[in-house]
Amino acid sequence: MAKKQVILGAQFPGVNNFTVWSDPAAGSQIEFSSFRHFAETVECGKFDFIFLAEGLRIREQKGRFHELDVAGRPNTPAILTALASITEHVGLIGTLTTTFNEPYALARQLATLDLLSGGRAGWNVVTSPGAFTGANFRRGDHLPHGERYERAREFIEAARAIWRGGAFSVRSKHFDISGWSGLAPLPQGSPVIAQAGDSDEGRDLAASQADLIYSRHGSLEAGQSFYGDVKKRLAKYGRSPDALKILPGAHFVIGDTKYDAEERLNAIRLQQVSPKNAIVFLEQVWNRDLSNYDPDGPLPEIEPDVSDSRLAQGRASNLDIKSRLETARLWREIADRDRLSIRQLAIRVTARQHFVGTPDDIADEINRHVQADAADGFVFAPHLTPGGFDEFVEKVVPLLQERGVYRTEYREETLRGNLGLPKQLPAATSSGLAAVV
Repeated sequence: MAKKQVILGAQFPGVNNFTVWSDPAAGSQIEFSSFRHFAETVECGKFDFIFLAEGLRIREQKGRFHELDVAGRPNTPAILTALASITEHVGLIGTLTTTFNEPYALARQLATLDLLSGGRAGWNVVTSPGAFTGANFRRGDHLPHGERYERAREFIEAARAIWRGGAFSVRSKHFDISGWSGLAPLPQGSPVIAQAGDSDEGRDLAASQADLIYSRHGSLEAGQSFYGDVKKRLAKYGRSPDALKILPGAHFVIGDTKYDAEERLNAIRLQQVSPKNAIVFLEQVWNRDLSNYDPDGPLPEIEPDVSDSRLAQGRASNLDIKSRLETARLWREIADRDRLSIRQLAIRVTARQHFVGTPDDIADEINRHVQADAADGFVFAPHLTPGGFDEFVEKVVPLLQERGVYRTEYREETLRGNLGLPKQLPAATSSGLAAVV
């Protein structure tokens, strides 16, 4: 049996808690020189795509800006269009919300990126919660959780109707639009659709609409369980298992020895979760001011505040009251069982999957997960910007190539082609949307 080929995506850090801002090697998060270095490095490493996250409003905590957010970053389509001009092969996937955009305008932006890049555009479809974020937009409101996914599904179908070109008419619960798209045929049929979400609604949305799904699983067994569940759902929508690629998010730490890499990981995690940030992180669940607590001490005995008021605003405060209480209960169990301080707990529960060791160790583990159907590849995020992938490309990529599981040259011109995805546009599904082409 032929070996599965490893898919690699590269996330440019930003809206996160894993960038080590204080490292002397850390560079700008907003200057184009950083994006250029990042893009040129991962294209040299024959990565499938660059992934750029987006934040629609700077998060706040206790009325102050959240220090882990990037302020001043240009908007996503502008960055990716600029990167299209200095790269030739690597895909360009941007996060853009369906909650506060409209299909016609966003479909044209993505079509433009696809045309200018020669068929390398991708769209990470997300929904946005909260009136806090919505206040930056004309509607100034937000949708309940279930309706956000409903709107997202209809939004994707509307965008596909527009990408087909010619006349279109969309009649659905959330949209009532018609016109003539005026778009030229796109190099890859449509931009690649990516989606993230572990909920049942998220898995179904990916199975029905997406080409890629991001996931977050810390073990081979958990990855295999998620992989099997999502792949099974594809048949319900008339899709083959290869029509959707599953790519967990992950980190890597390279060392001369396994011990050296583990020591480096420990140092990095201590930088990522400072004493102050550990308290801030706990406050997001407890919904209380915990600044008087010792980050190297035990968890608060007091329970989370279950009022409707929010100490944290933005992405950090997505937990509802029930989830706040359940998360606190679970964290108490972990902290009591393993005798963890607040900071140690924060380090534990914020960890993504890590590949840690020598270049050989990391190449072996990546390949093991892919061949065991725990993933089709990984979206790696480095802890440094912009040079976080330099060592990976120099030391790990050649070993994957030697194992025969990773390309030595790009073989296709489009992102869809390099991912092994079909060019054809899927037909609109029956969700109340009508498209006239």
